[in-house]
Amino acid sequence: MSGYWFRLRDRVALVAALLVPFLVALSLVPFRTGLSATNEALILVVAVVAVAAMGSRTAGALAALSAAAWFDFFLTRPYQQFTISDHADVETAVLLLVVGLIVSQLAVRARRLQAVVVTDAAHLSCLLGTARLVEDGSSPEAAVEHVRRELVGLLGLRGCRFEYGTLMGHLPRLEHGGGLWLRRPGRITEYADWPDGETELRVVGGGHYYGRFLLNPHPGRPLPSEEARLVAVALAAQAGSALDTADLSHQG
Repeated sequence: MSGYWFRLRDRVALVAALLVPFLVALSLVPFRTGLSATNEALILVVAVVAVAAMGSRTAGALAALSAAAWFDFFLTRPYQQFTISDHADVETAVLLLVVGLIVSQLAVRARRLQAVVVTDAAHLSCLLGTARLVEDGSSPEAAVEHVRRELVGLLGLRGCRFEYGTLMGHLPRLEHGGGLWLRRPGRITEYADWPDGETELRVVGGGHYYGRFLLNPHPGRPLPSEEARLVAVALAAQAGSALDTADLSHQG
């Protein structure tokens, strides 16, 4: 998922953190005389968890605060006021806030752990797929094309092409450690966002330079995760291994 979609999702979650507890509390108004305060609070906790599961820790905390406020306003006497007259309702509201905060943070953590597992599995599948292609004796051109397609999806690129055996100009380079650098005589620049124009990812196999993938990103967008960049470097190394196994001569 690109940085743009992460930011959009977080904004939507913040709006939901304000609106969802309000709407849930409002929907409980016709039933407030028949439901206990505890049951009403539990329903609001579920709403908080739903918001936290889609957003950030900030959204989860905001949803918990919103739930406690609307519980007070709609579901405790005196109604439609931010005051509580009953001591038991005060305790319930405080517990709703505390439990909402704790559960929302746990929900965010669980979602992030799940995302890490899914992402790691996708990265492993990507590497294994390329390794199988190389081991099966496919042509180096097929391996290079396979890696090119994988790089587009992995790094969220607009496009990517492979250039055999030439080093023209000074381009930003995705290096072995996952960093993105532009090295010029007397000047070194490190990037946190994609730069304008193409970025190179060199392909080396058996100590020989065979070419480079020229990455065409969306300029100005944040770089993908460090894990994704390291997988991209590993994919380029697999392409280099395929080229070296085929004993292609170095083109200069």
